[in-house]
Amino acid sequence: MSLFHTVAPSGDRVLAIGGFVLGLATILGALGSQYIGGLYPCELCLTQRLPYYIGLPALAVLIVFWSVLPRPVRLALTVGVGAIFVWGTGLGVYHAGVEWGVFQGPTSCSGTGDAAPLSLDMLGDLSGAQVVACNAVQWELFGISLAGYNALISAAIVALLGLSLKRQLAR
Repeated sequence: MSLFHTVAPSGDRVLAIGGFVLGLATILGALGSQYIGGLYPCELCLTQRLPYYIGLPALAVLIVFWSVLPRPVRLALTVGVGAIFVWGTGLGVYHAGVEWGVFQGPTSCSGTGDAAPLSLDMLGDLSGAQVVACNAVQWELFGISLAGYNALISAAIVALLGLSLKRQLAR
């Protein structure tokens, strides 16, 4: 048996690696579109990043320590990270729904709700502030906004982790 064969990842681990790579490319794309492309995120956009900030480090730990983790811990981490990206899928669907007018967005970023009285103290220096409404689509491709793509990508990560879990349980 060659050294490569003993180090080669199993199919269930490869699926988890695929989910990690997809998630990492997505969050790097979001950050790149903000800092390089000038697309400023709204409140819901920032919230949609949380599953990546939480799930990707946990998934990295799972992948790196795959062969030394006890099976129950590996299964629990796979389920836990999958659940985090189910949450991410829901956030993406909700945000896309807000953009399409299906759901009412948060009052803090979609211009709904009671107007608060303004004071001069609240105004301060707003020259550098970038305020983006949650119900405004800043970019879309084939009729799908970034929030819609986030929902699809998060669902794909869930599917990859689900297949990984299925393979782990089959052993």
